[in-house]
Amino acid sequence: MRQQTCTTVTLRQRPIRNGRISLYLDYYPAVRNPKTMKLSRREYLGFYIYATPKNAIELDYNNEILAKAELIRCRRQEAVINEEFGFMDRHKMRADFMAYFKEVCRKKDHKWHIVYLHFEKFVNGKCMFGEITVDLCNRFRDYLLHARQLKHTDKMVSRNSAASYFSLFRGVLKLAYRDKYLRENPNDFLEKIESRDIHKEFLTQDELKTLASTPCDIPVLRNASLFSCLTGLRISDILNLKWENLCTAPDLGHCIRLRTQKTQTEALLPISYEAYALCGEPGTGKVFKELRRCMTGYPLKAWIKKAGIQKHITFHCLSHSKLFYLLNISELSILKNVTANDLETSYILFLSQLCNIQRTL
Repeated sequence: MRQQTCTTVTLRQRPIRNGRISLYLDYYPAVRNPKTMKLSRREYLGFYIYATPKNAIELDYNNEILAKAELIRCRRQEAVINEEFGFMDRHKMRADFMAYFKEVCRKKDHKWHIVYLHFEKFVNGKCMFGEITVDLCNRFRDYLLHARQLKHTDKMVSRNSAASYFSLFRGVLKLAYRDKYLRENPNDFLEKIESRDIHKEFLTQDELKTLASTPCDIPVLRNASLFSCLTGLRISDILNLKWENLCTAPDLGHCIRLRTQKTQTEALLPISYEAYALCGEPGTGKVFKELRRCMTGYPLKAWIKKAGIQKHITFHCLSHSKLFYLLNISELSILKNVTANDLETSYILFLSQLCNIQRTL
């Protein structure tokens, strides 16, 4: 049986212009770059020495740089051995967890960044991978259950928000374990925060008509809000909705083909002519070009209050309303196209409206 060969790391020199020599590490066999995922044999250090030192100062400089380069070579060789033979690299344990967390959030939505800010506040801005223990994670769990909101400091983080935040934090831990920054997966020893059922607000059909007839200071907010009521789309999907997502249905009606941002599921959603009319004149790019997420805060509340609606309605609640309008059609099979935020919420709202209808018969 052929013995496995460990990757060797060698410090090499390459002459360049202006009488300098560039230093680089040579890996054999080649190793995979974790960022580009390409196999490579060379890692340039960005260090340069004099090809022909002219005096003692330049000679001392060369010796200092070569010593530092050799130290890096030794650490790289140690890291390779740890990787190939399953040892934990102690240098990874001293790496900055906050920098890793921030890089993960850069590829995610805004909620991940909120979790990062809460954890940054919890650890006072500094945390290494070696400090990530089950005890620390449990203390962060307790912190979320008793934390105040970052923006509205006079309000507490709701339990359901805390449950969502801790779930995302556990997702970061899973990624760190996958990338071999953690010796063990803390999630195996952590309990999730259980969410609680809460009252789901929605607009009735009469309230929707009242809202539609109420002037809004921001026309695109009005159109997008009513569009959400009639289609059940979330704000994230409406912000990203493009004209290329709108297509003609076999019955010559209109439908939306898109991949929802939250669940990453493909959906073909028939829409009414009224909903299509809210999109405005067909064009290119995004449908609601001037819509901004910040408009769904105070401007939306002001418009709803102006309509005389006393309920606590957010843009998130508007998408729930589609279920009730679907009850007016003859074929309830179209309910499979509902894109409400989760099946349980949709089912609860659906049954509650059925009960209301039965009481009026």
